Amino acid sequence: QVQLVESGGGLVQPGGSLRLSCAASGSIFRVYAMGWHRQAPGTQRELVAAITSGGSTNYADSVKGRFTISRDNAKNTLYLQMNSLKPEDTAVYYCNARAGTLNYWGQGTQVTVSS
Repeated sequence: QVQLVESGGGLVQPGGSLRLSCAASGSIFRVYAMGWHRQAPGTQRELVAAITSGGSTNYADSVKGRFTISRDNAKNTLYLQMNSLKPEDTAVYYCNARAGTLNYWGQGTQVTVSS
């Protein structure tokens, strides 16, 4: 069992930055592939960025060059550094942990990009 708690969301102006964190507890964090997903009102949840247990990363085309995913296995924490934010990045951001058939989600954190 894994518990995931996101933090770091908020209101930011276009062009600004935020760093999201996802604190994991309850299992061996380092074995899980981790990801950030987001869901805007009226849309499906979409993958934003993912990182494997070995540190390989991939990103949605819409965030490449602006967002960076990272993990600190010693702190059981996943991060998402978001730069050059755009209004279309507004969504609830969810942390996800996967290992085999196991799949866990956090409760989400709201990111709003608006002037």
